Amino acid sequence: MSKNKNTYLAKQIVAWYQINGRKDLPWRKNISVYKVWISEIMLQQTQVATVIPYFKRFIKEYPSLRSLIKASEDDILALWSGLGFYRRAKNIFLAKEKIKQDFKGRFPKNFDDILSLPGIGQSTAGAISSIALNNPHPILDANVKRVLKRFYGKDFNEKELWDLSKMATPQKNVFEYTQGIMDIGAIICTSKKKDCDLCPLKSNCSSKNIPLAKKIAYKKINPTHHLTYKLLIYKKKYLLFKKTDKTFWDGLWVPAEGQVKNYIKNIKTQHSTKVTHKLSHLNLKINIDIIHVNKLESIRTNSEHKWVAFNEIEKVAIPAPIKKVINNEQNYSV
Repeated sequence: MSKNKNTYLAKQIVAWYQINGRKDLPWRKNISVYKVWISEIMLQQTQVATVIPYFKRFIKEYPSLRSLIKASEDDILALWSGLGFYRRAKNIFLAKEKIKQDFKGRFPKNFDDILSLPGIGQSTAGAISSIALNNPHPILDANVKRVLKRFYGKDFNEKELWDLSKMATPQKNVFEYTQGIMDIGAIICTSKKKDCDLCPLKSNCSSKNIPLAKKIAYKKINPTHHLTYKLLIYKKKYLLFKKTDKTFWDGLWVPAEGQVKNYIKNIKTQHSTKVTHKLSHLNLKINIDIIHVNKLESIRTNSEHKWVAFNEIEKVAIPAPIKKVINNEQNYSV
């Protein structure tokens, strides 16, 4: 590829970002390697608009790596509840544990050390290094791939794209370049449209004003999985069990899936509710038997199950549809 074209790409993106970049995003204010790390993990497979409130809540609870070091996996999962792809939250826990043990509680600055942290791949490590540490490392998320393919006018393979990204990444102004190319892919050169008139690369882009090829829309049909839960309620407290299988919601707290008669002495009221919920790969149909009881056998909170008061619900890692049922039940009972 022409060196002049690579230089043009970087120069135009840097200039565009300085004027038009999304500097109002919360992780781009008072930038730190910690904030960039958390935001980059949250942004994996999730759109910016969805991430913003979760990021703000997370940083409010844990404003620094030093404060996060003390958090349990349950604490982190609770803040993640509703954001989905919970493996990312588990990786944050595993990464901060590795930072505590191997890097004396300080986020590493060496690229290979950053890459060694759980949940961080080549592109995420590049983003952290470029944005937070101003070290020139290439990135290659979906937005960057799209911009490079269209600008150079070829459907490159993965290795070729990494080589292109490396050649295009400047030695100076790498912060602005990295943020800028991601922004252009997110708001100008998107998968569904190209606003060529607004694009800073239009003068030298191989795909300028070439209409996007119409794609045949294939409706993805996910399998349906049926779940049955029994939610026990006693004096505004809810009995929840930790989910330990590796299918989905691993590590989160849900109502009982099996028989609960051994827990119950006297039923006050009982009714059922149905909930549907879509995961990325699965449709869930959930039936929940809601059982208010007058008396219970002695059940002590432990690592497998615990009583959660309604005013503590937000502090517990509960799947979004289950939390919605609990909130509705509380409102109904008031």
